[in-house]
Amino acid sequence: MGGVNTADRAERVPKQDRSRATRQRLLEAAVACLAEHGWAGSTVSVVAERAGVSRGAAQHHFPTREDLFTAAVEYVAEERSTALRALFPQGAAGDRHTVVAALVDLYTGPLFRAALHLWVAASNEDQLRPRVTELESRVGRETHRIAVDLLGADETVPGVRETVQGLLDMARGLGLANLLTDDASRRERVVAQWAGLLEEALRRP
Repeated sequence: MGGVNTADRAERVPKQDRSRATRQRLLEAAVACLAEHGWAGSTVSVVAERAGVSRGAAQHHFPTREDLFTAAVEYVAEERSTALRALFPQGAAGDRHTVVAALVDLYTGPLFRAALHLWVAASNEDQLRPRVTELESRVGRETHRIAVDLLGADETVPGVRETVQGLLDMARGLGLANLLTDDASRRERVVAQWAGLLEEALRRP
């Protein structure tokens, strides 16, 4: 009997692994579709085709479109948090210019682009809105906390919290501008200016 149980377990584990891999492919495909085609062009069929699975297999994991993209919201939020934590795993080793540039880069990549499409979709989709709002709030708090740590900012000093938040708002604005055109050269000048302003603002007693 022990041999049968072992064989059963051996069969179950690969099946579970395949199921997790399929789910992961679907989530990655959903994020990519959102980034490239927006909400209107991101159907379950389109996502399934991109993931290389059948529509039936996609609906086994995510019975409705809302289920799929709600899961995609969670996936994007977690991936953005992971990317944030991975910026400087040993702490801010570089100067503030390096930190500002790294934070801005996060807002001009595919994860932020997908998140933007989710925001737009959530503004019109009642089933998505509460989940997107909740997760964006969580990611926003974590982004702010990590930015404070990386910049070595002392938020007990009046105005410092607003200065850090202003940096993140600016980075988000650059991410929005990047949707329409590659603005890398202008972005570099803005990053340099903001890094200088931060050096001055965070040095004040």
